[in-house]
Amino acid sequence: MNNKIKLLTLSIMLSAPTAFAANYAIEARGDAMGGVGVVSGNFLTGPFYNPALVAIYRRNDDVGMILPSIGFSYNDQDGMVDDLDTISDLIDKANSGDYSNVDKLGTTLDHINGSILNAELGGVVAFAIPNQFIAANLYGKAYSETFSNPKIASASSCDPSLTTEQCTVDRAQRSTVNAVSVAVTEVGISLAKYQTFLGQHIAFGVTPKLQRIYTYVYEASMSNYDLADVADNGNGETMFNLDAGALWFYGPFRVGIAASDMVSRDVQTLTIPSAVSGNPSISYQYEMRPQYTVGAGIVADYFTLSVDYDLNEKERYVDFNDNTQMIRVGGEIDILRQLKLRAGYYKNLAYDNSEGTITAGVGISPLNLFQLDLAASYTNENAMGAYINFLASY
Repeated sequence: MNNKIKLLTLSIMLSAPTAFAANYAIEARGDAMGGVGVVSGNFLTGPFYNPALVAIYRRNDDVGMILPSIGFSYNDQDGMVDDLDTISDLIDKANSGDYSNVDKLGTTLDHINGSILNAELGGVVAFAIPNQFIAANLYGKAYSETFSNPKIASASSCDPSLTTEQCTVDRAQRSTVNAVSVAVTEVGISLAKYQTFLGQHIAFGVTPKLQRIYTYVYEASMSNYDLADVADNGNGETMFNLDAGALWFYGPFRVGIAASDMVSRDVQTLTIPSAVSGNPSISYQYEMRPQYTVGAGIVADYFTLSVDYDLNEKERYVDFNDNTQMIRVGGEIDILRQLKLRAGYYKNLAYDNSEGTITAGVGISPLNLFQLDLAASYTNENAMGAYINFLASY
């Protein structure tokens, strides 16, 4: 059962034609610094954090590219996979007449209730042309997020004629594993302009982009499901969207704000029959809504320290526990332009019981010919991620 659940999550992610994707930046430098980037990103990574950054570059930067950046993370903080494995085994024993572990079955059902498994996969490419007129960055990005959580039947819904042990087994048999996935591919161009106004250094940027949004929905009983059905439950829509951002800086001190996905859209998943006879059909609505993030920090030649905070909570799938409102903090030490050491921390404020995640990574720039960035994230032994990108500027 353990491997089945892992394959379930992976299958939903890979069934999307876009099937890259993950956290919304997908950029190893920022991921190593807790995901910050509203003020600490650069002209190459600006489209993924704050379009205004595209106008901030060094004099010797004529062109730059990211080819590519890839990231993956797996988050099972509550050990949902292990609990599902246990429940499946105990259901099989009960069906064969062995009720000796029914108490453990009931305890595991209570423990798994409210658990969430989240898997993310993503990738980006970018090609930037900085200049003093209108700096530009043409990019492509794909990301997907898959959320899976159990729906546990209540004891009050049991037939009154059942014994306590029989009710526990009945609950397990009527409980399900529900999953939703969103996969988004987008292509856009970030345009930005730097200028001084009343002695203040400011930059503004916008990113018009075209998105293709895929939604997937799935439900399975805890002891029986068919992975081949996952690919049949997808729905896709195409839409235009817009990001925007602004940046103020004085010396190394920076303050910025970014708005992503400013055009709202509701996407309805397919409606599928429930895995449990008699239960209503399954369908969800995915909300594409603006996300507003502020950032502040110090960005010096050999040292960076930055904080990003989401001003609003983003719901995404209605009636599914996938809300986010992040706070992120991260820093970087640059050693002679050849080696960069990074660390950070982030936490989802949308849920009181969510654990924080620590991040770390390095950037290697051999003779400044190109840069290789590596990053990793760790929440606990069931939740971690890895990220890598290659970039160059000339």
